[in-house]
Amino acid sequence: MAGLGVPLFSIPDSNPLSASLAAGLALTAAMLAFGYLSGGHFNPAVTLGNAIAGRLRFPEAAAYLGAQLIGALLGVVALLGILRTVPRISDTRAAFDTVAAGFGEQSIIQAPMAGALLVEFLGTALLVAVYLGTTSDRNPSRAAAPFAVGLTMAVLLQLGQTIGNTPFNPARATASALFGNADALGQLWLFWVAPIVGAVLAGLVYRGFTQGTPVPAAVVQDEDEDDLDAEDKLDAGDDEASAGAAPARPARPVTAEQPPTPGGDEARDFFDSSRGR
Repeated sequence: MAGLGVPLFSIPDSNPLSASLAAGLALTAAMLAFGYLSGGHFNPAVTLGNAIAGRLRFPEAAAYLGAQLIGALLGVVALLGILRTVPRISDTRAAFDTVAAGFGEQSIIQAPMAGALLVEFLGTALLVAVYLGTTSDRNPSRAAAPFAVGLTMAVLLQLGQTIGNTPFNPARATASALFGNADALGQLWLFWVAPIVGAVLAGLVYRGFTQGTPVPAAVVQDEDEDDLDAEDKLDAGDDEASAGAAPARPARPVTAEQPPTPGGDEARDFFDSSRGR
C-alpha cells in the first residue's frame, strides 16, 4: 500500500516526502508492529535469505512467500479501487505503469537490462545482509533492527527509482506488473531472478560467518545440580561413617548441552522477547 500508493498519488512538485522514504518508514512501522509474530520479513527475498542462512525452514519459507504474494495483491487491489474513484484517472493501467519496475523503454533514463539487473542484485543482497545482521542474536544493537532495515530500504528505493522503479521486493514487483501493461509483465522475470540471487549470496555469507564452524557439545552441569551432588556426597560419606558398609549414592549422569538446532527464526525470537519485556 505505501510502497506503491505514495508514488502513485504523489505530485512531485508539492510533495516534500519522497516515496522512497515513505516506503522505508512503512516497513519500519510494520516490523515494529508485527515483527514479534513473524520476524518482520514482508519480502520474499528476505525470507529466502533467512532460509539460506539456516534461520527458517524451507516449508515455512514457502508459506511466507504465499502470504507475501497474497498481501501484495490485496494491497494493489485496494489501490485499484481508490484509482477508480478518481474521475480524472480513466486509464488505470497507465497509472500503474508509472510505478511498475522495468528497464529499457520502461525506465525513465532507459537503463539497459544489465544495469537494472546489477542494481537489483546488489541492492537486495545489501538489504538481506542488513536484515540478517541487525536481527542476529550476536548483535547487541538488535533493538534498532527495524530502523536499520527501513532506512536501508528507503535509500535503495531512492537509488532505484530513476533507474527503473527497482523495488528490491519480488512481491511488490509482481503486484505492480499485474496491473500495468504487457511490457511490465514481460520484464517481471528480472525482478525475481536478481533478488533471489542477491538473497542467496547474502544468506550464504551470513551462514559462513556465523554458522561455518559447528558448535561442539559442551559437557556442563547446572550450578544447582553441582550443589545437590555435593550434598549427596556428604550425605553418603556420613552414612558410610555411621553404618560402615552403606554404599555411596551414585552421582547424577552428566548431560551434554545440545547446540542450537538450525531453522529457528532469530528475528522472530528477538521481537517476541522484546514484547515480553
